[in-house]
Amino acid sequence: MQHRNHHIQRMSRADLGLALQWADQEGWNPGRQDTDIFHPIDVRGHFMARVDDEPVASVSGLRYSVSYGFLGLYIVRPPWRGRGLGLAVWNAALDHLKGCVVGLDGVVEQQSNYRRSGFDLAWHNRRYQATGRSPRPRDPHIVKLTGLPFSTLATYDRAFHPEPRPVFLQAWIQQRHGMALGWLQDGRLRGYGVVRACTHGHKIGPLCADTPEIADALLDALLGCVVLREPVWLDVPEPNREAIALAERHGMVAGFPTARMYRGPAPHIDLARQYALTALEIG
Repeated sequence: MQHRNHHIQRMSRADLGLALQWADQEGWNPGRQDTDIFHPIDVRGHFMARVDDEPVASVSGLRYSVSYGFLGLYIVRPPWRGRGLGLAVWNAALDHLKGCVVGLDGVVEQQSNYRRSGFDLAWHNRRYQATGRSPRPRDPHIVKLTGLPFSTLATYDRAFHPEPRPVFLQAWIQQRHGMALGWLQDGRLRGYGVVRACTHGHKIGPLCADTPEIADALLDALLGCVVLREPVWLDVPEPNREAIALAERHGMVAGFPTARMYRGPAPHIDLARQYALTALEIG
């Protein structure tokens, strides 16, 4: 039963910052600039439940287009669980995404609930942990993405996301506490990756490449941007066996799994060239 004094509001930027603090307490380890980058993706797509004036639950339902959206940051504060408040924000987000194919990356304990809401499994992901290393000489094909025409990146990225995401990408590659690198060969972008500072350590995502060798070189360069032995995480789609092999070659430690699920027909994403997802909260 829902608490009779609850109400749902769209999150302000400050509210989203609070929800990301909750995410950190849940062990999700968000990025330092995620609030500023996530909020503009869909300023009307972040929802918070309050009981009286107390924030108690959150979810993001980001509409990337008229036909595709993504759910994330689904959190109910521990003292308020089991009272229907999560369902209240969940329904608000799904109402905002009405008419869309909707994706999410679900933790194990929630996947049965998502199935009851009409979501089907597309594939599993696995979080891997690496560590920062001493910088090594980079292959001359590796360049900073900020030095390329943005249209070059936007065109390449279309293979790895169901809809264009130019506003997000421009902010993602220019994070103050991060680095975005690409592999440029014969004037064509053939891979790219981003490492960003998080509450604890760093995360790499996305990491996309036309060949395992390019992915390996980009990963090595990104790890060299991180302080020696500082932890680095990346979320690897398990159907890409080359991505799993890459993580194992680099001695990474496997962590918790998640599941990419969709309500509606699963869009085509080139997983064979995707070695790490962008971020579990936004797809």
